[in-house]
Amino acid sequence: MYKKGIYEILRNEPLTDAVWRMVLGGDTEWITRPGQFVNIALEGRYLRRPISVCDWDGRTLTLIYKVVGDGTAQMSRMQPGQRLDLLTGLGNGFSTRNEAHRPLLVGGGVGVPPLYALARELRGRGLPVEVVLGFNTARELFYADEFRALGCNVHIATADGSLGVKGFVTTAIAAEVPAFDYFYACGPLPMLRALCEATPGVSGQLSFEERMGCGFGGCMGCSCKTLTGNKRICKEGPVLLKEEILW
Repeated sequence: MYKKGIYEILRNEPLTDAVWRMVLGGDTEWITRPGQFVNIALEGRYLRRPISVCDWDGRTLTLIYKVVGDGTAQMSRMQPGQRLDLLTGLGNGFSTRNEAHRPLLVGGGVGVPPLYALARELRGRGLPVEVVLGFNTARELFYADEFRALGCNVHIATADGSLGVKGFVTTAIAAEVPAFDYFYACGPLPMLRALCEATPGVSGQLSFEERMGCGFGGCMGCSCKTLTGNKRICKEGPVLLKEEILW
């Protein structure tokens, strides 16, 4: 289920040269799981923009987005007090109903934000949480301190070696992360595939990044091949089980 509503921009601020954080005030009742997303209507744009939910409480929700086109550039110019039309509660988020005792969270680039609320939930249950964040360069780093503030053990990988381990998230996992019995991941498709190949015998959940048309399962434009047929990233996903994906 999802709900349409009007939300007021409370804050809209840059975290890096290209990544912004927007805090909105409004009804968050329909956001029930980490990993869900909202779909934002922008003036003059035919399609809504899907943005994952970074965090929420009873009155506000936090979105982190990267400026990659005209729509997100338009969002970055918006000011506190302006209002946005959102569909909220979209997608199938992460499930923590499993037997994991030492979870690993892996985020690549703008795949990092939906892991924050998940980390908060896992830490609230008293679990030790290892977090691996991957970026191209140190200039792109964001939210490492926020994960540390939750009590997570944070590892950084940069492709150019300017911060943390030089290489990809799988490099940092092999070099620094102690034993883990379950993982949650969000990031580009090559990262997700490499992570699955590097973790034989370990179960996990993958949140897929995909261009979307409607955002609620009507157009079939964002599908993924699974053992039980095609699944829509916006509806049955964006979170799917590692074991069901056909690469």
